[in-house]
Amino acid sequence: MPGVAAFGYAISALGSLAELIKKVALGGKPLLGICVGFQMLFDESSEYGRHNGLGLVSGSVISIPPGRVIPHMGWNLVELPEDMDLFAGLGSEKYFYFAHSFYAEVADNQAKVAFTDYGFDLPASVQKANIYGTQFHPEKSGKTGLRVLQNFYDICKRNSDKGT
Repeated sequence: MPGVAAFGYAISALGSLAELIKKVALGGKPLLGICVGFQMLFDESSEYGRHNGLGLVSGSVISIPPGRVIPHMGWNLVELPEDMDLFAGLGSEKYFYFAHSFYAEVADNQAKVAFTDYGFDLPASVQKANIYGTQFHPEKSGKTGLRVLQNFYDICKRNSDKGT
C-alpha cells in the first residue's frame, strides 16, 4: 500500500478493498505499507479527525509533538534491528527519506520496530509476521531504499514458493 495522502482520505479511498486487504494479510500474504500505507496498518489515526485503520498492528497514529519541524521531511538515520526481514543485508543503520506530519505509536507487543531519532524515538518501520510497514519512503531513499524493496520482493517470492 503506497502512501501519499492524509489518513482519512487514504483509508476512505480503499473502500471495500480494506476488508480484502485485511483478509489476505491475515491469511499470510505479505503486505507492505509505505508512509500513509504504513499508518493505515494501525488501529486508528487522529489526522484531521478520528479515523479507523485496518487494525493489523495495534497502535494509534498521532501528530508529531510540538517543538519539531513539521512536516518531518528529509533524511534520517534509522537503527535497523537484525531480525527485521526488510533490512536483511543492510547493516545496523542506514539513512532513509521521510515526509510526514503524523507517526505511529506502536502498542503491539508482537511487532518488531525500527526507530529513528526525531527528538524522540520515532517508529520508522514495523514488522508483524507477514505485515511490514515503513514510515519512510524506500522509493525515495536511493540504493538503500531499493534494497528494502528488493528484500520485500524476495519475501513475496519465498511466500509464493511455499504456495501461500
